Amino acid sequence: MKEQLLIVDGYNMIGAWPELAILKKQDKLEEAREALLNRLSNYAKYEGLRVMVVFDAQLVPGVTQSYAKYQLQVIFTQEGETADSYIERVAGELNTRLTQVTVATSDLAEQWVVFSQGALRTSARELYKSVQKVEKQIHQHQKEIHFTHYRRNSPWNEDQLAKLSQKLAELSKKKF
Repeated sequence: MKEQLLIVDGYNMIGAWPELAILKKQDKLEEAREALLNRLSNYAKYEGLRVMVVFDAQLVPGVTQSYAKYQLQVIFTQEGETADSYIERVAGELNTRLTQVTVATSDLAEQWVVFSQGALRTSARELYKSVQKVEKQIHQHQKEIHFTHYRRNSPWNEDQLAKLSQKLAELSKKKF
């Protein structure tokens, strides 16, 4: 089975996802990046994807780096290189027989370039909806785990229930 790699145009998502766009308008770009990385991390872990998030260095002057955070690969492009050109280049290189690349962007020109290289594409809105769906599934799964051993409206605490179980076992062994 092919490894699934999702390459995300970070600032494109920040501009398109409602909660992140609000942070961007309030000049809280760092908080918006952190929120995006946090949500994508949960999504990646739940879906079993490898995720690479690419940001333009032009919005963060003097920063050219690649690092791992929240088990994601985060890349700030070199000055003079846009996230679009970086993504187009890397998508072509990494889309192989063993790796299926999907690029998340709403930039139509970028979508056509990566699609022509054999990579798949998803829009910012489609990824947003997928992330929301996974977040609901995670929340539901948490509820199910919480209620696995939950006794509804029980007047007994754990110690009392243990003693009652022990007494029941003793009484079951006695022969009358």
